[in-house]
Amino acid sequence: MEWFLLAALSAFFAALVSIFAKIGLQRVDSTVGTAARAIVMVLFIVVFVISSGKRLQLTQFTSKDMGFIVLSGIAGALSWLFYFAALKLADASKVAPVDRASVLIVMVLAALFLGEKVTLKTATAGVLIFVGLLLFAVKLD
Repeated sequence: MEWFLLAALSAFFAALVSIFAKIGLQRVDSTVGTAARAIVMVLFIVVFVISSGKRLQLTQFTSKDMGFIVLSGIAGALSWLFYFAALKLADASKVAPVDRASVLIVMVLAALFLGEKVTLKTATAGVLIFVGLLLFAVKLD
């Protein structure tokens, strides 16, 4: 259950990102805000790695590991550029649920590329997430 606690903490802090970013972007270009956030993240994480005694592990990547981590970093940067741009234009309570639809994409890609099983429970959860997303996205008024 340690993974669940870590994932729940991730969700909590991701929610704070949306709130703090929405406030911070009021008079700032979304791309510039994303860059400032990335700088803070780099500094924070480097200090965290060094203070936790793991700095030597930074030199132990294989080229394959590093390649996929670089791709992950590029994907993350693109995600945040688009996320902050969307936050600049819409309510955080609307942007965040659409962004979290990435769960559906992860389910499909994990099955295709990682060989993860799609159970009836997982498929049902995916359908419910999709229906919830439609309720946010489609104007019913």
